[in-house]
Amino acid sequence: MLHRNARWYVSPWNYYPEVTGDFEFAENILIHDVTLRDGEQETGVVFTAQDKIEIAKKLAALGVHRIEAGMPAVSAEDEYAVKSIVDMNLGPRIFSFARCMVSDVQMAAQAGCDGIVMEIAANQEFVEKAYGKTFDWAKKAAIDATIAAKELGLYTAFFTIDGTRAEIDALLDMVDEVATNGHMDSFVIADTFGCATPEAARAMMRRIKARFKQPVEAHFHMNFGLGVPNTIAALAAGADVAHVTVCGIGEGAGNTPIEDVVMSLKCLYNKDVGIRTEKMVETAEFVCDIANGHAIPVNRPFLGERVFKMESGAGVMFAVNAAKAGDFGIMYSYNPALVGQPPMDFVLGKKSGTYTTNLWLERMSRTATDDQSMDILARVKELALGKRELLTETEFARIVEDVLGPYEEKPVFNKSFTDRAAVAACKACEEEETAVRG
Repeated sequence: MLHRNARWYVSPWNYYPEVTGDFEFAENILIHDVTLRDGEQETGVVFTAQDKIEIAKKLAALGVHRIEAGMPAVSAEDEYAVKSIVDMNLGPRIFSFARCMVSDVQMAAQAGCDGIVMEIAANQEFVEKAYGKTFDWAKKAAIDATIAAKELGLYTAFFTIDGTRAEIDALLDMVDEVATNGHMDSFVIADTFGCATPEAARAMMRRIKARFKQPVEAHFHMNFGLGVPNTIAALAAGADVAHVTVCGIGEGAGNTPIEDVVMSLKCLYNKDVGIRTEKMVETAEFVCDIANGHAIPVNRPFLGERVFKMESGAGVMFAVNAAKAGDFGIMYSYNPALVGQPPMDFVLGKKSGTYTTNLWLERMSRTATDDQSMDILARVKELALGKRELLTETEFARIVEDVLGPYEEKPVFNKSFTDRAAVAACKACEEEETAVRG
């Protein structure tokens, strides 16, 4: 079943013919990571050259196909970082970002990059009011710079700033002029202000693909929180490359997060793009530790430290019953091991019930009467409410001692039957993922 295996359990609706019938996914979707360039544009984030080198190693281990290593023209530090990443031969193709300036192109070539992402505004109003230039100037700059890139042997991705706020025919005419009189190996449609809808992304991508033979790349931002659905919609309409960052790091509301795009493709659309998803948490924690102020929210999809920590009494009841039924996989839409998370844990707090307290008692090899269980639960809730946080093992042990009497020896918390079922489910996920990769 496409919707269910040891790694995920999602809606079968996703695979109904009336849903998938008009999909036009590219055969080989590429992931182009822009963490080192666009990600660093997040306010207050600074990556040193060594930071970028170490992050590039993590991105390569994650399996991204292309790394946008930075912009050599920004500083000597950035130039050194790009050159160093190229020289390491990590596996992914290394791209430089550049303005439509011949000098930027030359620096990218000198750094040894495989390709170059060349930016210029494609919305005439933005060119005239924000750049203070004419639209003819923008087109000439793009033509001259892309010709230089071709002559230097660089794969040229033409990046249209603010493309989604331009009228579609005007945008495509401009791109056509650059591609015809200059050079373009691929076209990057940039939703710079994150203001397109998934419906627009899908419909316009089809128009773009119908007009150009070159690959098309999708670069969406999160201003309205739609970067992921927009990217997926564009890919479903034939886009060849998705631009992403680790944990959605980026200027303003951020870029499209790699985790959400890759996992959605893998689990919801049956499109495995080859990313080693089990390294996602490790990679995100590494990047966010370096990016000052970019903490990972505890409930962040795929990455949050509390995503697989269950507090609600009803939830734990479901988990206990699922474990007894021998089908723990029913407890989540994707297995925590698939993204590098530890197995599901059952925590104590204000929202807990007797299923949770009894599970914790089982971990301690202790039992309680129904009245004692209710007393323990009442104390757990009172303490959790007072401290506005979850309980620790030590705090729970004190409550148990107060209710059931002293311990004969120091309490030891061992895995319960339910815990072991969660671990077994993760193990099954790892084994199946390994088998699928061959």
